[in-house]
Amino acid sequence: MSAIAGILHGDKQPVTPEQITNMMDAFSKFPADDIRVWHQSNLYLGCHAQWITPESVGEPVPYYDSERDLAITADAIIDNRQELFEMLQVDKEKRLLMPDSVLLLLAYIKWGENTPEHVIGDFAFMIWDGKKQKLFGARDFSGARTLYYCHQNQSFAFSTTIEPLLTLPFMKKHLNEEWLAQFLAITAVTHTLDSALTPYRNIYEIPPSHRISVVGQKVTINRYNTLTNKEKLHYKSNHDYIDAFQEIFQQAVDARLRTHRGVGAQLSGGLDSGSVTSFAAGTLKEQGKPLHTFSYIPPKDFEDFTPGYLIADERPYIQETVNHIGHITDHYCDFNESSPYSVMDELLHDMEMPYKFFENSFWLAKMFEEAQAKDIGILLSGDRGNLTISWGNALDYYTKLCKNMRWIKLVQEVHQHTLHLGGSRLKKLKMIRKHAFPSSKSAEAPADYILPQVINSQFATQTDVFTKLQDYGFDDTGWYGADQQDLRLKHFEDVCHWIPTNTVSTKLSLRHNVWKRDPTNDLRVIRFCLSLPDNQFVQDGYDRALIRRATEGYLPDKVRLNQRIRGVQGADWVHRMAPSWQLFVEEAEQLSKDDDVLQFINKQAINDALNVVKNGPCLDKDNDPHYRILMRSLIVYRFLKKFHLKEVK
Repeated sequence: MSAIAGILHGDKQPVTPEQITNMMDAFSKFPADDIRVWHQSNLYLGCHAQWITPESVGEPVPYYDSERDLAITADAIIDNRQELFEMLQVDKEKRLLMPDSVLLLLAYIKWGENTPEHVIGDFAFMIWDGKKQKLFGARDFSGARTLYYCHQNQSFAFSTTIEPLLTLPFMKKHLNEEWLAQFLAITAVTHTLDSALTPYRNIYEIPPSHRISVVGQKVTINRYNTLTNKEKLHYKSNHDYIDAFQEIFQQAVDARLRTHRGVGAQLSGGLDSGSVTSFAAGTLKEQGKPLHTFSYIPPKDFEDFTPGYLIADERPYIQETVNHIGHITDHYCDFNESSPYSVMDELLHDMEMPYKFFENSFWLAKMFEEAQAKDIGILLSGDRGNLTISWGNALDYYTKLCKNMRWIKLVQEVHQHTLHLGGSRLKKLKMIRKHAFPSSKSAEAPADYILPQVINSQFATQTDVFTKLQDYGFDDTGWYGADQQDLRLKHFEDVCHWIPTNTVSTKLSLRHNVWKRDPTNDLRVIRFCLSLPDNQFVQDGYDRALIRRATEGYLPDKVRLNQRIRGVQGADWVHRMAPSWQLFVEEAEQLSKDDDVLQFINKQAINDALNVVKNGPCLDKDNDPHYRILMRSLIVYRFLKKFHLKEVK
């Protein structure tokens, strides 16, 4: 794992020592095992290295192949190493210690710009091809590692983070109003529709699944990967589907255990993280290595107000999983002094941009600190699981059966579902019919996301942002205008959805020298899950049926077959903010009077929200739209005031 950077002056002007020093010094806030640069006249490549895998220890990055006049700097962990070794015919005695950067360079020698199509893992890299006078790079399919660039005054520069680019003499710290308009108008956690945009004008992001080529003054960016394959797998039996899934998933998990340090896992009481933890624990036990689990829990004085089908403290389910799996050292983290308000500055500094996931922000950031304190190198998660291994909403599937008039199958499934969960079969069938033939085709936003518009209406008109959203498929509330099945496909088709989660993961990993890795986001796992027929995800009255069947023996039945209770993380965010509520209100009042910021943000919505929050915190109102709009607005406000707006003319 590394932070990488570089400059190519297209006018042949030399890269100065000052430019190199300034860019590399911008990484100094991150721990480093090694810092190296490679410099040739008008070009430099740099690497601020953190050694995570055994092969990365002592790895010379940037690496230069003088025979072929090729140089590479890389931020990468490659997961299909053995497959690549075979395809590239690498000598077996060289495979064990070969760093991933050298492997990427060998792949480039064979496949050129098609290299990223053959590589599976988390990566961002740049290669200088001296013979072709070309700078070439790519980002993995989901953008698990960030990579930014700028191209001005005949100079091209790139970096893992934004700050090094802002040290360049030709870069100015100006606000990108197009980015901000989309960020404010979209109600969902997605930042923007255009995944190349950043909050900074003239600084861009190489989108996930994209490669970049720089030759002279020409910069070419194009997509190399899509996940829209419509072909479905067809096995003879349900057991065959499970066997195939277990093999692919175990491969994905094992590939992410490669570290010379400790292995940890974020563990909740659900199926996704539990599955990752269980499959990982078995392999680590064979290797004689422990597995640490880190679980977020509310503080002791929090009273769970959530409905009976939700649970804020998931310890009963987490401990069932830990006891069933064994070979686990479990840690329960209440982060008692932390809140979304207390971590705001720190997270804005790390993210280098506003964010929307404030309810979970405090424990997401602090979890990395906990892992770092235990010398964890790899922190496993199951973040993408809801759309891959544990996909399968019963109501959606039953609605599809109803639309296709498969009445016998529908009645059988509803009967099984009722046996598991109780309730009235007739009421369920009426609900299914209503969903199958609704009066409106547009999907309603979940209650959690029903917010007043944050964006100033004049700013919205000026940027024409809602026309762009509608062209993209969003409705006039800034929410997705599609059903759940379509939303799943769009999540994998449209790379903008990957940006927020991977931005925070990359930058927190650099801050704490801990690489977060997600087997449910493995390219092989995603392709397998997208190729399965619908009846593998909902079956015999169970939703999320694939992972429930595949984890028989791996997870306790209390967790594996649980359809009644769902864990909810972050429900305690208002409770945590209560001690600083007056500071929260005072800052919101400052925002309500700041004309510089109110040119972007909806003043009426802020004032309406202020009238509510001034009455003090209602600890059971975690989904109150007034609370939520103020938190989102304050995050933008702080970013503009402390990092941006004061320098915008």
